[in-house]
Amino acid sequence: MKTTGYAATDATVPLARFEFNRRDLRANDVSIEILYCGVCHSDLHQARNDWGFSTYPIVPGHEIVGRVTAVGKDVTRYKAGDAVAVGCIVDSCGRCDQCLKREEQLCREVVTQTYNGRDRITGEPTYGGYSKNIVVREEFVLSLPDGLDMARAAPLLCAGITTYSPLRTWNAGPGSRVGVIGLGGLGHMAVKLAVGLGADVTVISRSAGKTADALALGADRVLISTDEAAMAAAASSFDLIIDTIPVRHDVSPYMPLLDVDATLVIVGQLGLIEEQSTLPLLMGRRRLSGSPIGGIAETQEMLNFCARHNILPDCEMIAMQDINAAFERMERADVRYRFVIDMASLEAA
Repeated sequence: MKTTGYAATDATVPLARFEFNRRDLRANDVSIEILYCGVCHSDLHQARNDWGFSTYPIVPGHEIVGRVTAVGKDVTRYKAGDAVAVGCIVDSCGRCDQCLKREEQLCREVVTQTYNGRDRITGEPTYGGYSKNIVVREEFVLSLPDGLDMARAAPLLCAGITTYSPLRTWNAGPGSRVGVIGLGGLGHMAVKLAVGLGADVTVISRSAGKTADALALGADRVLISTDEAAMAAAASSFDLIIDTIPVRHDVSPYMPLLDVDATLVIVGQLGLIEEQSTLPLLMGRRRLSGSPIGGIAETQEMLNFCARHNILPDCEMIAMQDINAAFERMERADVRYRFVIDMASLEAA
């Protein structure tokens, strides 16, 4: 099936219109018209090969919301017209211990990414949501609950589940004390979700400039990490810290903030971190961990939770033709807090 999207054909060139083919429906496939697609910082990194494993051409986009247009003969969960969503992965082996636990994101045989991956059957490249439509195996399609604004829901498929999963893994809820480092796309979702779960939430920021925003998002307070007295006073005061900073940084100033048996979870940065002392880890039995997205069941749980609690990302809608300018603004952190592409703009062009 011939379709249209926007692709990076090289690490050094802007994204541009791109014609390509989607596979014909298999028996267990769902065909989806893409209505909205979130713009993730990962899209920028992969388009520019910042992580070193990009294969061109790349059609980015793994925060996808749309409607079903057709289904394969064996599909039972969806029908034409259903509101659905697709996140960061579109397949896994389905046989390993992690897949059987519904933790497909940790598949032992490596998951199939929504883009910059390889189809498990044909080996063909996968292309993402910066396009008119997508074909996805039924088990990796999510139901978009009633009550979620389709135009704002897309970033939940990455920013939402990336922060929801560690909050659930480490049992954030009433009585727990959660810190959030950074207040960008991931950070603002971490705040909203932690507040929704009933936790006491502190935003940890280098300056007081984001205090008003943090409190407006529901945080209880802001801790200024450059204030040595405030940081000393906050020692051992968190059960969980979600670190959403997307670039290389030093986590050592934050480790003493953890209580005994507490955890700092990195969800933003991919790559080397600064050299760490083991002293705060050993002396407080503290943990430094990481977390990717969640599995399909947990992602559906997150969507349902957000619908019940009216939790949505703060979004700025853009046209597909504005994606390169949006990438430049993302590099300057000039967005509050996520871009979403109205895919009708692709057709209009």
